[in-house]
Amino acid sequence: MDYYYLTVPDKPGEGARILDELRGAGVNLVAYSGFPSGRGAQLDFVPADSTAFKAVAKQKKWKVKGPKRAFIIEGDDRIGACAAVLDRLAAAKVNVTAMDAVAAGGGRYGAILWVKPRDVKKAAAILGAV
Repeated sequence: MDYYYLTVPDKPGEGARILDELRGAGVNLVAYSGFPSGRGAQLDFVPADSTAFKAVAKQKKWKVKGPKRAFIIEGDDRIGACAAVLDRLAAAKVNVTAMDAVAAGGGRYGAILWVKPRDVKKAAAILGAV
């Protein structure tokens, strides 16, 4: 999936401010991640509708980078679910840049996974992405 990122000051309320703007514009996010980066913070967004996300970013004059590619993974939660995904990528010599996963309740889990741009096609084939 396409994802975009934005660098903001690392201070209370910045993530909430951006997410409130997206909510007010009706932009649905499949995934969101925020973390410190240098002297600021990086906010990653995986919008359900990239066009709507980009329209809000343009209107708000956000300096958004992207689109870049990430993988959204979901499945039945079980012991070793993420290990199995990483094992398949490792066996194909695909290095994972980052992965965030969470038990979603109801016996399900979800994750977002990033690889280097040169490995996107290979990872997509391994993961069965369409």
